[in-house]
Amino acid sequence: MCVYGRDNPDWFQVAVDSILNQTCPPDEVVLVVDGPVPEALDGVIAEYEKLAAFKVIRFAENRGHGNARRAGLENCSHNIVALMDADDISVPDRFERQLAEFERDEHLDIVGGAITEFIDEPQNAVGQRVVLATDEEIKRDMKTRCPMNQMTVMFRKDSVQRVGGYVDWYCDEDYYLWIRMLLADMRFANIPDTLVYARVGKEMYQRRGGVKYFKSEARLQKYMRKQGVIGFGTYLSNVLKRLIVQVLLPNRLRGWVFKKFARRTVN
Repeated sequence: MCVYGRDNPDWFQVAVDSILNQTCPPDEVVLVVDGPVPEALDGVIAEYEKLAAFKVIRFAENRGHGNARRAGLENCSHNIVALMDADDISVPDRFERQLAEFERDEHLDIVGGAITEFIDEPQNAVGQRVVLATDEEIKRDMKTRCPMNQMTVMFRKDSVQRVGGYVDWYCDEDYYLWIRMLLADMRFANIPDTLVYARVGKEMYQRRGGVKYFKSEARLQKYMRKQGVIGFGTYLSNVLKRLIVQVLLPNRLRGWVFKKFARRTVN
């Protein structure tokens, strides 16, 4: 789990409590503090740091998600590792259900699930990002979009480290990792139900747009083509769609496109 200076202390506390109160609680919580944090947030972190299960790694300055997750993973004592974001809420039986998948399939390397996006409170759900379930479906889906919801995944530490672990890649460190796991013929799975309630707001669509974000995505598509994951036609289609949505569309229209084509409406 990673936290940085702009995270909300109250939301962070709710997120941590959602993993401490699992039906199958974690043996260890590794928290990476990615750079300086305000006093209010540091006070919450300090209270959790008193718990025996907590291991806190602090960076003097912000290094970004990829580097923070890499450091966190390197400091995990156990081989089965779950990720969690600092402002989301895991459902109470998330870990229990994911561990059951590893017990059911000894060759499984990573398992994720769906997310339900909400504003302010989980009851105010605004959309759901569904994911395909089987290894074959996930690997096919990976050719056109990120097939896993990163905040839901649980994986084998040794499998992830075998392909180089987390590497900093602007807003796409997760997609880059999944592609390398695909190239190593690792086994994927998703639970079709919601495992995490993800907090969203208007700024979400701003983060998923802009020239810098597009360049990062286009570079990833180029990597996929170079590695033989996709052909030229798929590469061209992927880049063109991202150019339109991430650069040419205004934020309001980008939000509508995401809700219409990348999310399932929650009534």
